[in-house]
Amino acid sequence: MNNMTRFNWDDMQFFLALARDGQLTGAARQLGSSHVTVARRIERLETSLRQRLFERSARGYELTASGRRLVAAAERMDEASEGVSAGQVAGSGLAGSFRIAVPEGFSSFFADQMLAGFLDRFPAISLELITMTQVLSLSRREADLTVTLDPVAKGAYRSEHLADYNLRIYGARDYLVAHQPIKSRDDLRHHRFFGYVEETLFTPSLDYLAEIHSALRPTFKSSSIFNQLAATRQKLGLCVLPCYMAQDMADLLPVLGDEVCLRRSYWLTCHADTRQMRRERAIMAFMTDEITHHSSRLLLRSGVQ
Repeated sequence: MNNMTRFNWDDMQFFLALARDGQLTGAARQLGSSHVTVARRIERLETSLRQRLFERSARGYELTASGRRLVAAAERMDEASEGVSAGQVAGSGLAGSFRIAVPEGFSSFFADQMLAGFLDRFPAISLELITMTQVLSLSRREADLTVTLDPVAKGAYRSEHLADYNLRIYGARDYLVAHQPIKSRDDLRHHRFFGYVEETLFTPSLDYLAEIHSALRPTFKSSSIFNQLAATRQKLGLCVLPCYMAQDMADLLPVLGDEVCLRRSYWLTCHADTRQMRRERAIMAFMTDEITHHSSRLLLRSGVQ
């Protein structure tokens, strides 16, 4: 940019916060300022650079081509202002609030297996973990990063494969002892099942029962996997669970071994504009590294319980 020497660095901090958040109120919250001040600083920066950096709409602020080019320069300046050196721990100097939206099952996995590492790696980031029961609007920047069950193949979004995981049918140990033995998929028809409310399914990937047996119908439905789990642990019937959720619960047993072992995938999805930002890149790299470390837990099979 030919006008790089004309702007005030303080204005660049406001630009970077708005580029990351997409909303005036969110950027203001990060900076401890007001949305009016953020808007005024952005207008001043655009005037000084003689370039439009954002497109305004009802959904928020979207970076223009000029804005996207400026992000890389702003991040380099942000690093330099914080004194980040090659010898520092990855994630140091990164601050502000960061919102990750994840499926319910993954939220428990993250809290159990990944949260401690996140807090250690990013001590100055205030993490907001949202449990998704429906698809959030990425265009309105309701989350900085989402973990989805399917890749987003259209629009200004990018998805990358995060991990595969296995699911199986589980029942309480006492329930399985007290009820008719299950030796085949046809035997499942004589048992009570718990599952999702069809109208609340935000992806066909959650329609487990239809994949297992065409005749299975849930007698208790909930949009929450944890409610289905609770009903199963009360010895009321069976449900499909990610193996990583059930493997540490001694009162639950898998049903039909590897004959019924479903596989699904998690995808990291974000707005294309955010992929070039240092903070987002660092957090995505953390998520990928952590998931790789725990891959054996995600892909647990019947031989391990």
